[in-house]
Amino acid sequence: MNSRNSILSAKVDIEIPFHDCDPMQVVWHGNYPRYMEVARCELLRLFDYDYGQMNDSGYLWPIIDMQIKYVGSARFSQHIEVTAYLKEIENRLKIDYLIKDKATQKTLTKAYTVQVAVDMATEEMQFASPPILHEKLAKVLP
Repeated sequence: MNSRNSILSAKVDIEIPFHDCDPMQVVWHGNYPRYMEVARCELLRLFDYDYGQMNDSGYLWPIIDMQIKYVGSARFSQHIEVTAYLKEIENRLKIDYLIKDKATQKTLTKAYTVQVAVDMATEEMQFASPPILHEKLAKVLP
């Protein structure tokens, strides 16, 4: 779960809202995937293949695996940076995430998700990423 060998990355800033916290004003662990989703959507928009475009291209991309390592706690009103790193594209989308305190740059969370393409017409999982993914990425990569 790191930035080495990433194909593309995107970073978003989020201020922790009160409703994401437990009574001790610490972010409830189940909210971290939502922060990752915000960064993932920003990453996908960089190459014009967010969830709307995925749908239009005839593929769903469900998450089939996710791992989260909680290193520190985010708290109410804290500003965090969530960076998504695109790591693999051939047979799946593997995205690593790093969540840091914006002010101190202290690491709070490390994670990754894995998504696979599913043909909407046949509902069959694709064992290789569809050509549309490579076409979209080719427009933004050197």
